[in-house]
Amino acid sequence: MMDLVLCTTSDVPLYQQLYLQISAQIVNEVLLPGTPLPPIRTVAAELGVSIITVKRAWEELERSGFIHTHVGRGTVVAPRDGTHPDEKKLAIAREKLERDLPFYRTLGLSKGELQQLIDTLY
Repeated sequence: MMDLVLCTTSDVPLYQQLYLQISAQIVNEVLLPGTPLPPIRTVAAELGVSIITVKRAWEELERSGFIHTHVGRGTVVAPRDGTHPDEKKLAIAREKLERDLPFYRTLGLSKGELQQLIDTLY
């Protein structure tokens, strides 16, 4: 099974935690193209989450081109789209930052303060 850890106390929804972890494993070539993913019900049972949570993560992964579902044959990691893994990593990071930046702005953090925080945490 994939190495997945969910945090129920996180502000990040469980389906998004699954999406982020699996997409990272695909981009970092831990999961290679053609690798079968376990059935949604199996993942839900092993992680102790609802089937709907896993289904939503799988839908997001498929929408983003990370996986393909074949009716009757299951779900597999999609073939590479020709994008270099480093470019894909940067695209994912950019997408996440674009979603999160408005929150940091509402906190009143300056660009410098945010950069300093990232440097400290990284």
